[in-house]
Amino acid sequence: MAETVICAVITGAVTLLGVLISNSKSQAVTETRLEELTREVREHNGFAKRMPVVEEQIKVINHRINDLEGYHKPHD
Repeated sequence: MAETVICAVITGAVTLLGVLISNSKSQAVTETRLEELTREVREHNGFAKRMPVVEEQIKVINHRINDLEGYHKPHD
């Protein structure tokens, strides 16, 4: 009976160790993916902030081109 208990304790300890190692590796992968997603979101946010500025600059450029060409669209 004592052998069975010792065997069960050893098996449980090895299983627990395996689960802990597996979880730590899984958590490391998750953290890496989260960091990558965070970086991508920050890049996207920077792009989203710059787009209205670029759109306004394009409008100004189009007006200047139209003025230089002497072409004016009738306003609706």
